[in-house]
Amino acid sequence: MTESSDDILFDLSEKVLTITLNKPEKLNPIGDTMTPFAVERLRDAAINPEVGCVVLTGAGRAFCAGGDVSSMGGSGDQPPRTYEEKVEHQRGIHELPLLLHSVPKVTIAAVNGHAMGAGLGLAASCDLRLSSEKGKFGTAFANVGLGGDFGTTWQLNRLLGESKAKELFFLTDILDAEEALRIGLINRILPAENFMDHVREVAEHIANGPLVSYRWMKENLNQSSHVDFKTMLDKEAVSHLRCAQTEDHKEGVAAFMEKRSADFRGR
Repeated sequence: MTESSDDILFDLSEKVLTITLNKPEKLNPIGDTMTPFAVERLRDAAINPEVGCVVLTGAGRAFCAGGDVSSMGGSGDQPPRTYEEKVEHQRGIHELPLLLHSVPKVTIAAVNGHAMGAGLGLAASCDLRLSSEKGKFGTAFANVGLGGDFGTTWQLNRLLGESKAKELFFLTDILDAEEALRIGLINRILPAENFMDHVREVAEHIANGPLVSYRWMKENLNQSSHVDFKTMLDKEAVSHLRCAQTEDHKEGVAAFMEKRSADFRGR
């Protein structure tokens, strides 16, 4: 596996893989010193039985401030790229939000502060968004004359509806956690004090749950807005009965009958 970077940290414990964007002095802008390492770890998490849940967060007082604006004007340290090379590079870094959205493990954005621009895209691409009371959310792309990347146009349209998504893109309002919760952008607000401890309670609950069920739930929900009802019913018939073959299903039924908590093993 590729060596990690000081700009991004990884911790795997109790079946929870925590990915921390680690440039707090710049509010954790996403870039090439982070993205390739996160992509590789997420690819591994997809097939690693020791990973039951993935948490993405930021060091310091921000989740992710988006792209590094200071580098957007280009750098004399690197030879200039052609337009086509820039497009391919952008497609490469877009694998990060794609993996957060599609890996067969539940992904959680632990939004400890500002989630702006591409940072909002990363949060929106996760399955769950847990925010501290200090969470702030905004698109910010219009402020620097950009059109939106990291899946923001697709995710916000899907999460909020076209009208609200356009409002956030065109007017660039910054939402606090309460407003983000009200419109459905985030799932829960957790106390800022010991925020990551509260996040870990949720993550460990998921990581030690029926992982095969979560895998199929996620895949079905991701596809449900793109296919017709009959197609979804057919897919549910297959996935539902696949889950019925698992040890976790048998354990869940036994726990229900015996009036106790289920001891799921993720298989």
